[in-house]
This record gives sequence, C-alpha cells and structure tokens, in this order.
Amino acid sequence: MKILMFGRGVIATFYGWALHEAGHEVEFYVRPGRAATYGNAVDLDLLDLRRPAKTRRVVRTWPVRLREELPPGHDYDLIVLSVPHHRLPEAASFLAPRVGDATVLVLGNIWSDPLDAIGPLPRDRVAWGLPLAGGGFGDDGVLRGTVMPAVAFGTVGRPPTAREQAVRQVFRQAGFRLREQPDLTGSLWIHFVSDAALHSQGLRLGSLADLIGQTDALREALLTGRELLPLVRARGIDMRRHRMAVLPFRLPARLVAPAFSWLITHFTPARVNFAAHSDPAAAEPREICRDTLSEARRWGVPAPRLEAAEPHFAGRGPA
Repeated sequence: MKILMFGRGVIATFYGWALHEAGHEVEFYVRPGRAATYGNAVDLDLLDLRRPAKTRRVVRTWPVRLREELPPGHDYDLIVLSVPHHRLPEAASFLAPRVGDATVLVLGNIWSDPLDAIGPLPRDRVAWGLPLAGGGFGDDGVLRGTVMPAVAFGTVGRPPTAREQAVRQVFRQAGFRLREQPDLTGSLWIHFVSDAALHSQGLRLGSLADLIGQTDALREALLTGRELLPLVRARGIDMRRHRMAVLPFRLPARLVAPAFSWLITHFTPARVNFAAHSDPAAAEPREICRDTLSEARRWGVPAPRLEAAEPHFAGRGPA
C-alpha cells in the first residue's frame, strides 16, 4: 500500500516507521520549505513493545521521503492525518480537495465533535483511530519514545465501512493489536482531559518529563482529572461506558499517585514516554490546557485546579 503521513510529527513518524517496516511505501507531506530543515532521515531511539524483550529497543537512522506538494491526482491509498488538535481544521481544509481515492485515517487527539473537526473532508473516506504511542524529539533531533503493541480504532455513528476495515487490516498486518472503542467520541474526550490534567501539572514544573518521581504533582494531576470528568459528562458522554478509563481518577489519589509515580519512574516504557516530553516551550500542552479550561468555563463546570495552573499555560511559553 502507498501511504502518506501528513506531517512529520511524533505520531506520524512512529507509525510511518512501523508501516514502512511492514513493507508499505511510506512518504511524508511537509509544509513548503520544511523538507530541507528536516533532512532526508530520522534518528530513532525507540522501545517497540510489539517485539520480544531482547529486541525491543530500536536505535537506527531511518531514511525518509518527504514531499512538499500534494496534487489532487496522487496515487496514495491511505493518508494518515495525525496533527495537534488545534491544527486539525486547517489540515482537513487543505486535504479536502486533495483526497483523491485515498482513505484518510484521523489519528490523534480531538476535542470538538469528530465530524465537526474534520470539516470538509468527505465522511465516507475517513477512518478514526487513537494512537497508543508517545514520545518526542530531543534537542539532538533524535525521536525517543515508546510504540505500544495496540492501536485504538472506532467509528462515529455507524459500523466500520470497507475502507475502515481495510485500514485496520493494514495495522493488524504490521503487528499491532486492534482495540475497538465502542464510544470513540467519549474515549477521545476522556483522553483529552487526562492529557490536560497531566500537562497542567507538568507545566508547573517545566514539562511532562519533570513529573517523573514527583508524587505530589501526580496526585494533583489525578485530582485535576477528577474535576474535569463532569465536563465530559456535561458534553453528553455516558461515563458508564468508560469505567476503566476513568477509574484512576475516581480511586483515592493518595493511593494511586504513589503507584503512578513508581510506574513512570521504574517501568521503562512509561519512563521513556514521559522523559521524551521534555520541551518546556512545546505548544501542544498549552493548547490542550487552554482549550479544556475554555470549555469548562463555557459549560459552567468548576475546574479550580486547572484554573490555578492557568498562569503556566496562558502564555506562549519560555522564549
């Protein structure tokens, strides 16, 4: 299959590499002028949990193909659209007249209604997923993080189409387990407020990486997440369908926080994931926190802990 990863961000690169390793032809679309900045290779230092323990660490330079234009008459079979949530409308508008005969997999955080988020993209060409991988590019340009053995998929308002089933098969053949989300919108929004809770406390200290070993800050993140669950409920999500996802926020934080702290300190995949988010100037954590707080205010849902952290995400970040 010929696959285009839209952008060369963290998630696009993780899954682009995995799909390339599975034998697919993978290219990246980047903004005009960015190809020279990125270069023709990516340095990887990953934990790939699809592999046996002895071969999980992947350290290599991966040659990549970048392109700065996308004509409507292209021959891609699949376009993977994985961009920060605040850039999704712009990306969808750009892609809409350029979809061709491809299926577009929207893979990432979404905070608005999913169908609204994709704007003019043709609904019958869109598949939906939630990445279960994380990491970041270091100051040295190396992409570090963890590729989890599963990828989450779901649908919006109908059973999976033939196109969506074909996308699932691509990832299954690449060695991923598929995790179906019966209520995809709810899963996306709970994931989003969970990120807001963690980032709000990470930004107090500098970045998500600085939460490693910080039990008190993690306790505050759990309590922040607990305060944000009513916002998800107010937006129409039946929380009974997501009992396991919200359980860490509902259990006593004084018990969960030490366990969570131990996990991200001593469990290598979790530690690698957190440690890779070390950029105190990253835009996305601030956008996630700002948009979550804005929505809480719009719905009249109290979020005192997120409001208390607002000075740490209200601005553009360190110069």
